[in-house]
Amino acid sequence: MKTNAGNFFEDFTLGQVIEHATPRTITEGDRALYGAIYPTRYAIPSSAEFAASVGLSPHPVEELIGFHVAFGKTVPDVSLNAVANLGYAECRFHRPVVPGDTLRTRSEVIGLKQNSNGRTGVVWVRSTATDQRGEVVVDWARWVMVHKRSADAPAPETVVPDLAPAVAAADLVVPAGLDLSSYDTVAAGSPFLLGDYEVGERIDHVDGVTLTDAEHMMATRLWQNTAKVHFSTDARPDGRRLVYGGHVISLARALAYNGLANAQLVAAINAGAHVAPAFAGDTVHAWSEVLDAAELDAPGVGALRLRLVATRGRDESMTLRGKDGAYADGVLLDLDHWVLVPR
Repeated sequence: MKTNAGNFFEDFTLGQVIEHATPRTITEGDRALYGAIYPTRYAIPSSAEFAASVGLSPHPVEELIGFHVAFGKTVPDVSLNAVANLGYAECRFHRPVVPGDTLRTRSEVIGLKQNSNGRTGVVWVRSTATDQRGEVVVDWARWVMVHKRSADAPAPETVVPDLAPAVAAADLVVPAGLDLSSYDTVAAGSPFLLGDYEVGERIDHVDGVTLTDAEHMMATRLWQNTAKVHFSTDARPDGRRLVYGGHVISLARALAYNGLANAQLVAAINAGAHVAPAFAGDTVHAWSEVLDAAELDAPGVGALRLRLVATRGRDESMTLRGKDGAYADGVLLDLDHWVLVPR
């Protein structure tokens, strides 16, 4: 057998370390395609001149480009036979990614739990992406529901990892040289700085994007994500292609520009849940809630902790959960993350 059928639930063992194949070099083409697929307008990844004016040269790409590429490396080994990616935690962006950087990823299995149906199980992994110098670019934990090869395979001992509810503001990594003390709000597109946002404030990002099969499959191929459910109508009983959850994250992040244009850099993802599946034809809207704010030990740099919510259709009431505590109908994504902003 020379082909790779992917790992099933019973192929994973606690403590297993997987070195993922195919290092990937980031190019200016990635920046261009990302901008063609998502309506992103943040000034730092859009303008080399603006990036240099705040101390970032060479010109970095969007943090989520690095995340998607690093994540894509893990798919053939971790989630090729996935039912769904369930969530993220403890994700930190350690350094900006620039064209010419080559990323490779390794993962360690940190948790296992067979589901009660006996046909699937949840696998927790901690993944680390490094560049060509061996320096950590991004690391994160995620959990994914994976099919079993055989329902008769014995269940492993249940181990559910204890993951932090959030990355502390003091543990955020500020890129070397970043200086927002002379930040150009006109060029960035918004006058609102750290002190203009209040904890508890909710921001409707207004705009929406309708998903198409062509675009979400192109994006997912760009990241070399090979999960069957995103491409093959044979992979799901309903014959529909499931949109990669990261595609929804990038759409929501891009839509958040309208109201958070100065949220220039993603510093960490504290927690994330893909609440409901998304498919071609769905129109994605987004809103944000300010959860926390902090001044950081770098010139002119602050941080906002945001809940970014993507919905199927626009929800002007910005309702996350119903009275029963369950997610409201139409919620696709609940992403708790830190962004760096001028203060």
